[in-house]
Amino acid sequence: MKTWQAVAVPVVIAFTLVALEIPRNDWASTAAASLSSGVAALSLMAWAAILSSRVTAVESVFGGLDRVYRAHKWMGIWALGFASFHLVFKADLEAWDTASIISLSSSTTRLVRQLSYVVLVFIVVLALNRKIPYNQWRWWHKLSGPLFLVVVAHWLSFASPIELNSPAGIWLVVVSALAIAAALYKLLFYPFLARHGEYEVTGVASSEGDAVQLSLTPVRNPVDFEPGQFGFLRMKEEGLREPHPFTIANGKAADGHVNFLIRNLGDYTRKLIGQVQVGMHTDLYAPYGRFKRPDNGAREIWIGSGVGISPFVAWLQDESASHFDRVTLFYFSRPGQEFPSAAILAEMAARCGAELVLISGRANRADFQERFAAIARECGPQSLSISFCGQKGLLEDVRRQMKELGIPGSCLQHELFEFR
Repeated sequence: MKTWQAVAVPVVIAFTLVALEIPRNDWASTAAASLSSGVAALSLMAWAAILSSRVTAVESVFGGLDRVYRAHKWMGIWALGFASFHLVFKADLEAWDTASIISLSSSTTRLVRQLSYVVLVFIVVLALNRKIPYNQWRWWHKLSGPLFLVVVAHWLSFASPIELNSPAGIWLVVVSALAIAAALYKLLFYPFLARHGEYEVTGVASSEGDAVQLSLTPVRNPVDFEPGQFGFLRMKEEGLREPHPFTIANGKAADGHVNFLIRNLGDYTRKLIGQVQVGMHTDLYAPYGRFKRPDNGAREIWIGSGVGISPFVAWLQDESASHFDRVTLFYFSRPGQEFPSAAILAEMAARCGAELVLISGRANRADFQERFAAIARECGPQSLSISFCGQKGLLEDVRRQMKELGIPGSCLQHELFEFR
């Protein structure tokens, strides 16, 4: 499911169900639009909570947890837009037969209405402010679940033509109940019920303090994964307990061990690189993601940047895979900051028979453009399969190159590099 579809479906349902509750002659009124916008805002907030639960079925619908979180973010943004319209315009007409589902005093009802809007603004602004350190943002964002109850209270105490047993009322009951259940699961039960295993750190290989490769050996319940997927690491050490997503940087191993390539990209990763030691234990919640090597037999181009090289390292080490002779791996990095080193990558590629092209800089460099174009000419633009993992700016550069060469956008698969 696309992000716009995830936003549009609950909005269309909300507006349609509200239309069934009011006279046809009032459909074009601002009151009808305001009431519909309020129902749409609550629906979007509810579905955003459901999406944040990390349920496998939800991930499958969207094609990866990264896409789920993108839809989650835009649902919050659109919910704020609809809630703003609902706040500005009166959602009632004298001709409507209105009643509240629960009775509160007028002052309490007004307070709940105002609080519900402030809550939504608070949640969305926090989610979009990337300057807030992740550890602080995560704890504030956890309040989204309990604060959702304030929005539900506004719906129940607001006098409207929507009865509890009407189609619109049943819709709101169902999505609200699912949202509350999802929030309870994520806040209270996820650490115990979600797929995870306990691991011990058995290897730490650093790169001048800027990056580290962790090797983890299973202690209990090793996770089953496909090369290219990722997991959430939660170290069992004070100050390192925040769960963070990292791509598993190896293929399946007989002993169940997993590797991670972690670069200093923020407060947590800086602390992790500086403090992690052999013998520490961690929980690994996995697997997540749908970034898997294509099996369509096409000529493959892999493009990795920085720690975005991790899924391709995993693919190179996948002992069950074959046909590496049709693979060209472009690795973008800053001079002197390659990790793993160029020599190690070259050895991995040579062992499999894949071509490795090292690029220092952006995708507009002549050495990338020339080799990329040569492959497109050799095989034809339609027969390429391009897999990308890296920063958004580099992704846009690659897309421009594809457009110039006539390569369809459908030939590209990529992970969203940033969750927030």
